[in-house]
Amino acid sequence: MGTGDLVIEGRALLGEDLLVRDVAIVVERGIIRRIEEVSSCPAPWICPALFNAHTHIGDSVAMDLPFTGDLAELVTPPLGLKHRILAATPDDLLVTAMRATIGTMYQYGTAGFADFREGGAAGVEALKTASEGSPCRPLILGREGGELAGDGAGISSARDVASLDDLVSRVREAGKLVAFHAGERDPFDIDAALSYEPDLLIHFTHASGNHLDRCADEEIPVVVCARSNWMFGVTGSAHHPPVREMLDRGVPILIGTDNCMAVQPDPWREMSFLTTVYRLPPDQVFRAAVAGSGLTGTAYFIREGAPANFLVISPGDSNLWLSRDPVRTLAGRVGAHNILKKVINS
Repeated sequence: MGTGDLVIEGRALLGEDLLVRDVAIVVERGIIRRIEEVSSCPAPWICPALFNAHTHIGDSVAMDLPFTGDLAELVTPPLGLKHRILAATPDDLLVTAMRATIGTMYQYGTAGFADFREGGAAGVEALKTASEGSPCRPLILGREGGELAGDGAGISSARDVASLDDLVSRVREAGKLVAFHAGERDPFDIDAALSYEPDLLIHFTHASGNHLDRCADEEIPVVVCARSNWMFGVTGSAHHPPVREMLDRGVPILIGTDNCMAVQPDPWREMSFLTTVYRLPPDQVFRAAVAGSGLTGTAYFIREGAPANFLVISPGDSNLWLSRDPVRTLAGRVGAHNILKKVINS
């Protein structure tokens, strides 16, 4: 919820470096006005709110539908299984389903999300309607004619869209974002996506070292959706996506949960998966679960002068108070049930 004047004391993760400090955070009219160090106060914990950098929440209408087939049969437009289901779903049911998922994401401490929205301009408007009144705000990347109705283009693959040059030009001229799925099932659409100098790339499951170097050099963020990759069978290895190599080469990494039909949009589970299966450093994983907020123009990291977008975690209500490393515990053990308060002014 938004706040007026507020003072919260606790052990906080400050700035992009997630420095652990005992502080009092003073919020006035939704802005962090002061962060003052205080004497040791082990509870509560205060961490940035989360940002889910890649979703398809319209897929909520097909949640846990039994499915077989490869990725193309399931999610490739225009005739993939999910597209057929979306086309057959009444507008009111679609809006109701998306609203329910947005509410669930907010329960997880998610203050914003970047959604690839099917259904053209009408699909974009449906998501806008579904998100009305929610503190969890969407960045809407439209498809199928909806690119200019939202915040930009969410392109399924460079090989799936006709007249791609014209589409990207129109989106750029409008000052909006260009994002691509790339390298999800194979590496063969990555070079084409990179040729458009995108603002955002999704998956990179089968990216090569040369692809990673280019993203690092051009500072192109890559959204990793590891659980979804495993669910859809495009990986069975901690080497794909090559997240460890991405980090080593300096690629900006964000975290997304992808298709709601197969994976619950829970960033805590995503972080736990990445720290466990991919053995990634917890601080880098937690940073990636927040950094996507920068796509909105204002990142959620806790610093003076920034809008207050943070979560208050209660370790004393469980065994979390035993933690020797709050950042590792946040990335690997925490869930929605540990959130005591949400301060959201995104």
